[in-house]
Amino acid sequence: MKETKKPAATEKFCCISKLKVFLLASSFAYLAKTMSGAYMNSMLTQIERRFNIPASLVGIINGSFEIGNLLMIAFVSYFGAKLHRPRIITLGCTVMSFGCLLISLPHFLMERYQYETALSPLENSSSSMSMCLINQIQSSTSMEKQSAECEQKSGSLMWVFVLVGNMIRGIGETPIMPLVISYVEDFSKAENSPFYIGCLQIATVIGPFIGFMLGSYCAQLYVDLGFTDIEEVTITLTDARWVGAWWLGILICGSVNLLTGIPFCFLPESLPKEGQASDTELLSKINESKERGETQAKWRMREITKDFIPFLRSLFHNPVYMLFICITVMQFSAFIGMITFMPKYLEQQYGKSASQAIFLIAVYNLPVICIGYFLGGFLMKKFKISTIQAANIAFWISLIEYLIYFAAYFTVCENSPVAGLTVSYEGIEQVSYMETTLLADCNSDCGCSSKVWDPVCGKNGITYVSPCLAGCKASDGTSKYTVFENCTCVAASGFSSGNVSAVLGQCDKEANCDMMLHYFLILSVVCSFIYSLGAMPGYMVLIRSLKPEEKSFGVGIHTLASRVFAGIPSPIYFGALIDTTCLKWGTLSCGGEGACRMYDIVTYRWLYLGLPAILRGLSYIPCVLILLILKKQLTSSEEKTLNSSPMATEVIEEQK
Repeated sequence: MKETKKPAATEKFCCISKLKVFLLASSFAYLAKTMSGAYMNSMLTQIERRFNIPASLVGIINGSFEIGNLLMIAFVSYFGAKLHRPRIITLGCTVMSFGCLLISLPHFLMERYQYETALSPLENSSSSMSMCLINQIQSSTSMEKQSAECEQKSGSLMWVFVLVGNMIRGIGETPIMPLVISYVEDFSKAENSPFYIGCLQIATVIGPFIGFMLGSYCAQLYVDLGFTDIEEVTITLTDARWVGAWWLGILICGSVNLLTGIPFCFLPESLPKEGQASDTELLSKINESKERGETQAKWRMREITKDFIPFLRSLFHNPVYMLFICITVMQFSAFIGMITFMPKYLEQQYGKSASQAIFLIAVYNLPVICIGYFLGGFLMKKFKISTIQAANIAFWISLIEYLIYFAAYFTVCENSPVAGLTVSYEGIEQVSYMETTLLADCNSDCGCSSKVWDPVCGKNGITYVSPCLAGCKASDGTSKYTVFENCTCVAASGFSSGNVSAVLGQCDKEANCDMMLHYFLILSVVCSFIYSLGAMPGYMVLIRSLKPEEKSFGVGIHTLASRVFAGIPSPIYFGALIDTTCLKWGTLSCGGEGACRMYDIVTYRWLYLGLPAILRGLSYIPCVLILLILKKQLTSSEEKTLNSSPMATEVIEEQK
């Protein structure tokens, strides 16, 4: 008898260990999927520049992940729990890995990155060679090679690989969270499952942090890493033409996703409930579930007809639930649009490189969001807050954060002085940009192209779109160390020194921009913490507005609505509006418009900060309506209680 009991104890230990293995593997799967999502979001600016596409198209690429997610959510919801869940999770991780591989594929299919520059003919030329003559050589050479280049560089549609790959990544991500949670709920003790799920949520915070750190590192590596001598590259990290090694990090993310799926291959379809001692109960449970599944399959269509329509009708007639969906759509639209283009905003507004912008977002925002969510949930549990109290807390916390948010309008930098774009060539007045404003008397004798973007900084502190448009007659040095001399436009601005020269790159931002950036980051920390603090009470209002039998379906519809009406369209219209603020577009090899090189940062700021302010401001209308409805429901409930039991008056007074 003793020998028969020993294997049972051993089996119990192994089964419990398998649950722990599943939890560990799931934590890495959560980390991998959130890491790749954060990395993709951090690399959107690099993808925009590499493929020379507008921000609106970048928004479509970003929204493709949600589209892929939606394509599979119904399938996973229906079949996920009936199949071998660990193996489905493995399949999801593998599909995500394939999506990452497809995203990086254009880097290996396209030719080496070639940015706009006026220096290529100068590399082996004499320093005394006339810049005007060089411009004529460039013009004639480009006319001869234009048709050939258009055939060779027809890779402008390579961004489709990124879009499709991101969609496939969304398809692969779909089964991970719902199947992991259902598996944990099914085979863990009821008192342990909240703790286990809470541990899994920690990975969803660590993952984005690692993803942003990886993005920051890859953004400072040149795109053609290992194939181009960095000393020959004439642009710097802060240049609008700089493209980092965006493909490297996505390959790393794909590898991590593939590796995290492997442990699930060795996990069983079912486990004994924690505390069960033998295999007998497990086998009986599996048989019962299979029989129940077969029975349910026969009557599935009847159940859908029976339950789906009444549940849907009940949700649509639930005013608190429907108003909460309206709030979610408007709030999520504002949040997703801001976070998608936040790296670009820091680059354009404060003159930071993509690497620095990504790093600052990760370090300043992610930790406080984690603390805010945890503290909000802890307070909800500690004080046993009611629905009406949770609604009031969420409303006032959100409103306080919304009012603080407007301080961002004071953490600003002004447009850099760029001749012909933001100031005249005399540097004394603003201009309304047209292509002709780039030409002036000081550069009219060179026949300069107004399409090339190769900025130089004059000694007078004004940036010029190209050396030719600065009126420079000669150059000294090579590559990034080139100095342009005898620049007539620098002299025409009233610069009194005899040294009328210019160097490669845009001039530095004004001195107080770094201080303004610090203020903006401190403000973002405060707003992120306050906003996340009220998130959990707000979510509890949603959950408690649903009947027990409607909760799963209601949360699913809520998620679907937030993705369809916020996750997909928000990056697209944010990107389209940002495109309207572009002052100078890059030029494709065939002459079309490429990615934007310089924005009107004043208009950009008003749109980037103003659109979320409008969306969030409108969301407070349904917020007030929810408070009124809940208050009315509470009053009605109290009246019914008083009518049914007059002795309940004392209890109600005590609760107040």
